[in-house]
Amino acid sequence: MNVDAAVAAAAALAGLCTGVIAMLAFRWSERDQARPSRSSLHTDAVLPPGVDTVLSVLRSSAVVLDEGDAVVKASSAAYALGLVRGGRLAVDAMLQMARDTRRDGEIRQVELDLPRRGTGRGEALAVSARVAPLGSRLVLLLVEDLTEARRIEAVRRDFVANVSHELKTPVGALSLLSEAVMDASDDPEAVTRFAGRMQIEATRLTNLVQELIDLSRVQNDDPLEDAEPVRVDELVAEAVDRCRHQAGTKQITMASGGAAGLHVWGNRGQLAAALGNLVENAVNYSPARTRVGIAARRVAAPGGDLIEIAVTDQGIGISEKDRERVFERFYRVDPARSRATGGTGLGLSIVKHVAASHGGEVTVWSAEGQGSTFTLRLPEAGVGRDRLRLRHLDSDDPRDAAEATGHLHGLAGSEPLR
Repeated sequence: MNVDAAVAAAAALAGLCTGVIAMLAFRWSERDQARPSRSSLHTDAVLPPGVDTVLSVLRSSAVVLDEGDAVVKASSAAYALGLVRGGRLAVDAMLQMARDTRRDGEIRQVELDLPRRGTGRGEALAVSARVAPLGSRLVLLLVEDLTEARRIEAVRRDFVANVSHELKTPVGALSLLSEAVMDASDDPEAVTRFAGRMQIEATRLTNLVQELIDLSRVQNDDPLEDAEPVRVDELVAEAVDRCRHQAGTKQITMASGGAAGLHVWGNRGQLAAALGNLVENAVNYSPARTRVGIAARRVAAPGGDLIEIAVTDQGIGISEKDRERVFERFYRVDPARSRATGGTGLGLSIVKHVAASHGGEVTVWSAEGQGSTFTLRLPEAGVGRDRLRLRHLDSDDPRDAAEATGHLHGLAGSEPLR
């Protein structure tokens, strides 16, 4: 009997010990699961309070690295630029900057050229990278894309250089010709000849200054201020009259046709200048006894009907490598021919800006030795009016946004947008 009691007591004691051990193991497991792991230290929880919110509103690409160079936080822009791949910083120069900053705590900044992802043409992204310590263990990297700013600065430098050169040429010629007139004061025939040359250079200088003014005006003016329905027939007739004398001198036949009664919506002066520049170029770059044609038509488009005005010549044509650049300021396919015709290299640039400001575009087809066709596409009067007004919705001026919003409410009560 005593033996059975001893066995029962031993079994009860063993069961009690097992239960205690199981309970301790369960509690230990809970504590172990609640304890933050090493990997969890690299989540958003380690960021100082408010940093995550600040990084989300920055325009710069932001990357936060921990002490092991792992990415703790990265903005979507950083991924878009290709700075972060597979949870690591993919730019070695920036990674080295981060390590140096982590070591000595100094803020560093550098400008780099990075290869553009997905292009095999050697194009580069210009960026400015700034690295600073963030707390005791983290490093913050801010990257600003400078590509567009550099492009604009290059355009500005080229524009200033080209303007200086273009102004210098006629001014220098006038200076030399005036000296020649003074030296030939006893020769009336020479004075007359030099005076004629001076008039040519003065006219060229006047045209250049006027086209610079026109270019500045179409870039800064709002076509809505003086917008009205403009008859395409009148624009074509005005362009033909503008170039009739030049065409007659070269025995060039000018013909106009296409659909009649078409209207576009916009600034009449700007539209007339744009079409006049296209026709004038066609005449200047066409050989004698050829033909220049101007035709207008209506074409269907998803956003509403467009009016196409095509200017076709039988001139020297434009090579494929020059076609993409003909609308740049001061760019000339044949500089020697431009000097002979008095061209400034600004005409097509003005056409491009006028078309864009009126919600349209200008395109070119050309074949060397066969001629060229420049096509100006503009929204038809009703559609063009609505497009120009809708552009004000994206304006920074609250008055423009208010005007556009009021116009939309008015349309909602009368007729639908086309």
